[in-house]
Amino acid sequence: MPDRKPHDNLREEFNRWAEVGRGEEMESHHLPIVLPVIEKMYLAPTDNVLDVGCGTGWLARRLAALVPEGRVVGMDVSDEMVRRARGAAADLENLLFIAGGVEEIPWEANFFTRAISVESAYYWPDPAAGLREIFRVLREGGSAWVAINYYRDNAHCHQWGELLGVPAHLLAAEDWAALFREAGFANVEHERILDNSPTPETYRGKWFRDAAQMRAFKREGALLVHGRKPEPG
Repeated sequence: MPDRKPHDNLREEFNRWAEVGRGEEMESHHLPIVLPVIEKMYLAPTDNVLDVGCGTGWLARRLAALVPEGRVVGMDVSDEMVRRARGAAADLENLLFIAGGVEEIPWEANFFTRAISVESAYYWPDPAAGLREIFRVLREGGSAWVAINYYRDNAHCHQWGELLGVPAHLLAAEDWAALFREAGFANVEHERILDNSPTPETYRGKWFRDAAQMRAFKREGALLVHGRKPEPG
């Protein structure tokens, strides 16, 4: 049997997610924190954007509409997610999807002007390697934007680690910022993106103890870390 790569378990897990329809659920779950991030990115019509961990492509399709003269590339470790994303975007000429892991992005260097990852980075087997690869494929002056809900500074998500089907990195905001800087990014900052969506009176899911904890989690907000690839001089 050939040696398994670090992202093989991720591929298998997220293929299962795709098969039960969880990829399509991500838009409603994550849109409240994603819309403010898109505004902060200040996209131009000619931008080339990489969506790392694109799932079934809901965010990539939104981005493609905002960069009609550019290109959006959605990448996911799950080939089943990519298959579904391609099927939902067959009529969008400036959007394509590729299967791959962030530790070895199958794209040329210095191409993208923006890169975004939503609720993906804590799954990366080697976050430092992933950020180095994103840095490589960005043009000078390009920026990377990583948004996550699972991070150490928000105590109301720590229980997720025992519930996820694959290992995940529980890092603090400053840990993520340090990884950005070590990868070569400048102007690195982190902030909270609040989730103002309604919370049900009664919570029966598995991710939170009850509705009160869910509300407390949302008050802390998602973590957004971003940085820029320096230009010469």
